Amino acid sequence: MFFLFAAMIVIFSVLTVTSRKILRAATFLLIVLVSTAGLYFMLRFNFLAAIQLTLYAGGIVVLIIFSILLTSQIADKLEQPHLMKKIYAAFTAIIGGGLCIVTILQYDFKEKMMEAPATDIESVGQALISTGKYGYALPFEVISILLLAAMVGSIIIAKKRKD
Repeated sequence: MFFLFAAMIVIFSVLTVTSRKILRAATFLLIVLVSTAGLYFMLRFNFLAAIQLTLYAGGIVVLIIFSILLTSQIADKLEQPHLMKKIYAAFTAIIGGGLCIVTILQYDFKEKMMEAPATDIESVGQALISTGKYGYALPFEVISILLLAAMVGSIIIAKKRKD
């Protein structure tokens, strides 16, 4: 399953950035985000997977798709990028991929034994309002800013062109 999810993420990521039709690119992005959530579920990061599905796949991509469908831009094709843009993008992708590979290969992975966190209602409630080490208040605030930025971006996309 890992290789299936990884292959889907790589293939649909490439299709997302190379597609010239904007609705197809948004659909490919949705598949990438759902596949990433599948990886998180497989790794037993259930909370992170649920956030991935609800926030990114369920929230941001739906806002983007709605803004595309509400405008006359649904049939528009994006312009073909110039050769220099393609060269810069390939160079950036190779540098970024190389940096990720070097970082992963140099990291010394060690197994750690951790005790299970408490799951009673009081400790979960305290974690939700805490800003400390295992608190969720700050991540929720960051997510709200991200959703606000996505809504503003979708409104800008949805505005009709004056030309």
